[in-house]
Amino acid sequence: MPSEKSQYIPPPPIPTYDEATRGNPSSSRPDWPPPASPIDTRPDHETEAQSLLFSRTRQIDSSRRAPSGYQAPYVESDDEGSQWTLEDDESDDGEEARVRREMQELEVEDPLDSSSSRSSSSWRKRIASSLPQWKWQWRWRLPRFTVRLPRQNDVTNDEETEPGETRWRFRWPSFNSAAAILLVGRLIAVFLILGFLYILFMSDLFTNMTRRIGGHMFDPEAVRQYVQSEINSETMRNTLRHFTSYAHIAGTEGDFALAMDVRNDFMNYGLEDVTVDEYYVYLNYPKPGGRAVQIMSEDGMEATWTAALEEEDVGGETAGHQTFVFHGHSKAGDVRGPLIYANYGSREDFKRLADKGIDTKGAIALVRYYGTQGDRALKVKAAELAGFAGCIIYSDPADDGFLRGDPAPNGRYMPADGVQRGAVSLMSWVVGDVLTPGWESNEGKPRVEKEKANGLVKIPSIPLSWRDAQVLLQHIQGFGEPCPDDWHGGVPDVEWWSGNASSPVVRLKNEQDENDRQKIWNIYGKIVGVEQNEKSIIIGNHRDAWAFGATDPNSGTAVMLEVARVFGDLLGRGWRPLRTIEFMSWDAEEYNLIGSTEFVEKNTDSLLKNGFAYINLDTAVSGQEFHAAASPMFRKVLYKVLDRVIDPNLNATLRALWDDRNAELEGLGAGSDYVAFQDIVGTSSIDIRFDGAAHPYHSSYDNFDWMDHVGDPGFIYHNLLGQVLGLLILELADRPILPFDMGNYALSLGRYLGKLWQWGEDKGVNEKYNLDPIKDAISEVEKSISEFEKWESNWEQSVLASNGWEPVGLGQRRGDYNSRMANFETGLLDLEFGGGIPNRTQFKHVVFGPQLWSGYDEAYFPAIRDAIEVEDWPLAQKLIDKTADIITKAAKALL
Repeated sequence: MPSEKSQYIPPPPIPTYDEATRGNPSSSRPDWPPPASPIDTRPDHETEAQSLLFSRTRQIDSSRRAPSGYQAPYVESDDEGSQWTLEDDESDDGEEARVRREMQELEVEDPLDSSSSRSSSSWRKRIASSLPQWKWQWRWRLPRFTVRLPRQNDVTNDEETEPGETRWRFRWPSFNSAAAILLVGRLIAVFLILGFLYILFMSDLFTNMTRRIGGHMFDPEAVRQYVQSEINSETMRNTLRHFTSYAHIAGTEGDFALAMDVRNDFMNYGLEDVTVDEYYVYLNYPKPGGRAVQIMSEDGMEATWTAALEEEDVGGETAGHQTFVFHGHSKAGDVRGPLIYANYGSREDFKRLADKGIDTKGAIALVRYYGTQGDRALKVKAAELAGFAGCIIYSDPADDGFLRGDPAPNGRYMPADGVQRGAVSLMSWVVGDVLTPGWESNEGKPRVEKEKANGLVKIPSIPLSWRDAQVLLQHIQGFGEPCPDDWHGGVPDVEWWSGNASSPVVRLKNEQDENDRQKIWNIYGKIVGVEQNEKSIIIGNHRDAWAFGATDPNSGTAVMLEVARVFGDLLGRGWRPLRTIEFMSWDAEEYNLIGSTEFVEKNTDSLLKNGFAYINLDTAVSGQEFHAAASPMFRKVLYKVLDRVIDPNLNATLRALWDDRNAELEGLGAGSDYVAFQDIVGTSSIDIRFDGAAHPYHSSYDNFDWMDHVGDPGFIYHNLLGQVLGLLILELADRPILPFDMGNYALSLGRYLGKLWQWGEDKGVNEKYNLDPIKDAISEVEKSISEFEKWESNWEQSVLASNGWEPVGLGQRRGDYNSRMANFETGLLDLEFGGGIPNRTQFKHVVFGPQLWSGYDEAYFPAIRDAIEVEDWPLAQKLIDKTADIITKAAKALL
């Protein structure tokens, strides 16, 4: 509003058109209008304005000529209510000066006027900004400057200009001293403001401000509730129905089709950097008619009985052909020999046969799944070492059949014709592609010859149903020795004999297609974090299956894809985590954990530095009892998550049910895709699942109908596992401080050492070595962790004292704290040249790793155990000292 004391100056009257065109009295001249310009070719109607612009030049008295540089003033009405006015309205002189300055702020010379550069026909424009009307004697003004445009005479009058050339002249704007000072001051002010905004929004001065940019400051509790409520059982049911609609062995057309489905799902969910990662690995496939188990005539010329081998057709017409019965990575061959029964096929079982004087050289071994040797590959390897020419493994009703409960399709156990497929590569010896141990299987990489590959067995093998095994067992009755009671299985109508070199001759035929460079496909998608975006929380599930794979692995696939969908929806709403979340669909897990291992070998350096945690889903849902195998790091965060998830059938939280059965975190063996992460690059890993009494493992009966009616009707436990997975991801990826349980790790190391001591005590060998160095190292870990964890309390106090804001630099120190916490696990790797478990150097972790002769079971301090097993006491003590040194260094790195 204008001041009440301001003097109103009325604007000059505006002339009419007649007055403007009439001009002075001398305008009535006989020579009007003036002659047309020779260079102006415009029509008459466009030259009407000439009456306003041109008149005959008047004679001006030289005594009254204006001084050089004088410019005739022009009149401009003042905006009386303008907010531009900053001077005192009571000063008439100041007002007059202000108007004059504004009239002269910008001038542009007319290039068609050859008169003085200060021509009265210059264009003028008032430039300013809208500012509040403060009572300060200061104005927001731009400096006055003049821009001179090129004129015709600049070229025609220059004698030095060559014909055809155009000479351009540039004249710097002219500034007076006051304008220059004002310009510099304003530029400095602009830079100060921009610098302040940069510090405010881009630095860690206000970490939550940075999160506001990327995540719109979502309430963490609201996000948790949203994730739990959005997990949809019906969506997972439909996903599983699709993924089990046809067989999808690694590297086949069915596998590729599902790989592209996962890729498309990731893209539709809005995940970022969706990638198809290809590798070229050794795989084998069964040939139609290329496998046989036969009892031969006495002269060996013909077969008197041939096993059916294949399962009944349970997939239906829409499922295509069921997969043939075979062993992955088995040895091709056609061998014959007397049949000998060897219980569970452990080394102790074969030793017992030798002690009984039974000659096993060149024989065919018949062993059953599970029992004292759980790893099928090690059964075959033990038979090979015992001199057998081939090995048959069958599913016995006492371990997995009608004696345990109702068989599939209406129950959980293997039916009479059910066959458990699986790989017989030695994954506790070599993990990943057996021809490229220690490096990724890309084109152009070197490869080991199959005959020299340590991860392959050297005798053929085949799986069998108990329906076919029954006939074989009946034919060796009366041969060899009667079996002890603990060797008796559950196959009906059988008398249990061992067999011997005089047993009927059995033919084992295994012809197969082999491809040293079969293409497989891993699929990745991520959500990039806003704070520590280089640090990753990885969720993995393998996609390939031996048959339809409802439980193993596609219950995990359905859960992972559903959680990815929910997080993609959060991303679409503007939410982002602090750390990057990566979803990964592995291929060829069933063949020796190939897909995940090749990824780790390709990205070892990055994972050593940035892999914070790995969550594995494999046989995710087969029952109602929650289990977890994990690094000790996960105890605290897992318990927190289980407290939030309620089992609707039992009306109790998963944590209460966990405590009721006195459950504990299980150890990690070598059974799934966590192996490469935990044991090769030291990324803290956890495998989560709902277990049941059993399921028709690796058979065609593990299909959608079985899951829908027996495994998880209503998909309730798929839903609960989705909630657990989603909450785990949020805790690990979006907590300001990683929720790792360092104190529990220190306590667990002590327990692991106690188990190693007890194992040696049972063997009676503890006096052969000294475990005190490891004991002292664990004490150092306990002290370091106790001191290390104090920082978190100090951080919380600092944030509370700042009303929820992190003081300058504290966010950066928090990131370093998180990195040191995660790197403690990495620090337990033996990374020196040639380091790792002797003769199994892929496995680097000094605390965790697979047992040499029990791949599925956990082993603590595996290198030391290997040395004790072979009674190499100097090596055992050397490894004890080395392990203690590595643990001590990891403890010191925390501080």
